[in-house]
Amino acid sequence: MIIQPKSRGFICTTAHPQGCAGQVQRQIDYVTSKPAINGPRNVLVVGASTGYGLASRIVASFGAGANTVGVYFDKGAEGARTATAGWYNSAAFEAAAAEAGRKSFSIVGDAFSDEIKAKTIDLIRTELGQIDLVVYSVASPRRTHPKTGESFASVIKPLGETYSNKTVNFHNGEVSIATIEPATEDERRQTIAVMGGEDWEMWIEELQKAGVLADGATTIAYSYIGPEITHAVYKEGTIGAAKDDLDATSKRLDAKLKETGGRSFISVNKALVTQSSSAIPVVPLYISALYKVMKEKGIHEGCIEQMYRLFSDRLYNGAEAPVDAQGRIRLDDWEMRDDVQAEVAQLWADLTTENVYDLSDLKGYHREFFQLFGFETEGVDYEADTNAEVDIQNLR
Repeated sequence: MIIQPKSRGFICTTAHPQGCAGQVQRQIDYVTSKPAINGPRNVLVVGASTGYGLASRIVASFGAGANTVGVYFDKGAEGARTATAGWYNSAAFEAAAAEAGRKSFSIVGDAFSDEIKAKTIDLIRTELGQIDLVVYSVASPRRTHPKTGESFASVIKPLGETYSNKTVNFHNGEVSIATIEPATEDERRQTIAVMGGEDWEMWIEELQKAGVLADGATTIAYSYIGPEITHAVYKEGTIGAAKDDLDATSKRLDAKLKETGGRSFISVNKALVTQSSSAIPVVPLYISALYKVMKEKGIHEGCIEQMYRLFSDRLYNGAEAPVDAQGRIRLDDWEMRDDVQAEVAQLWADLTTENVYDLSDLKGYHREFFQLFGFETEGVDYEADTNAEVDIQNLR
């Protein structure tokens, strides 16, 4: 079939296998061009098919030479429907890992379920013995609790009062005012249940109970804080409440893992173009302004650059990981520099529909959004007949 992008709001309903493979290879090439990392040997990435999770798996495998297990919920092609981008990304990763002689395995299913946890543990026990790094990078709008059966849905809303600020339709450049009503207490509760730390803690507990988590193991989850511009819909909204729960979970896990020489961290990362961030009002316009400033200063990073810096400079630097007063690793340090934020704030005040392409990197945002799904990848013929059905090696 001829595969072209079909988008609906912040969702692209098609993905291109060769384009996704090209994006994965670009990340691998970046990592292999850098010094090797004396890091983990056996790694589990929960939420491994896109974004920071995929980049973490690539850095572990191609930067540190680690064996990896990736858990993710993606679908293969069916009829006229392409596979998801995560499926194509994972197929490309597995093929590259096999060619490089790395052990790697994929488990596709609901990471929140007891079934997938048990399946993953059996695989680790059989193929790797134990793991020494667990990356938790799940991004899902819904969760069914494995014990109670209750289903939760997350929302992106402020807490306390109605919020209004600029936003942008990144498809056509229209800048408008988004007004968001505050969340109810139940919406806050459900968002924490989906995006907080309970499932992360369940994974670590099950891995420990099964004896497949090595002494001295590290676990890490990812978060975001951001500037004042985004606080109402992120740090001080329902997502922020969930991230506070994630922070509290990390502290509990750290205390428990320290008993066997291990550690737990939250890494606060830079704002980047992801399908999740595209869904948050205000954020796409902020990222577009941020990209312009950081690119002009020569300090822009994508997922793979951030994750290489995390592994090489923070987690496995031969010394104690540098953290902030709350014990968090801050990979958003360049984003939050005073000079960067001052310039972004100035741009923000002036942004309109008429000047958005001049005062921000909205074109770059638009391009990166479609690259998430394998489009606008250099060297790919999007007019060519393409087989959408791609198998994943080592799929369990």
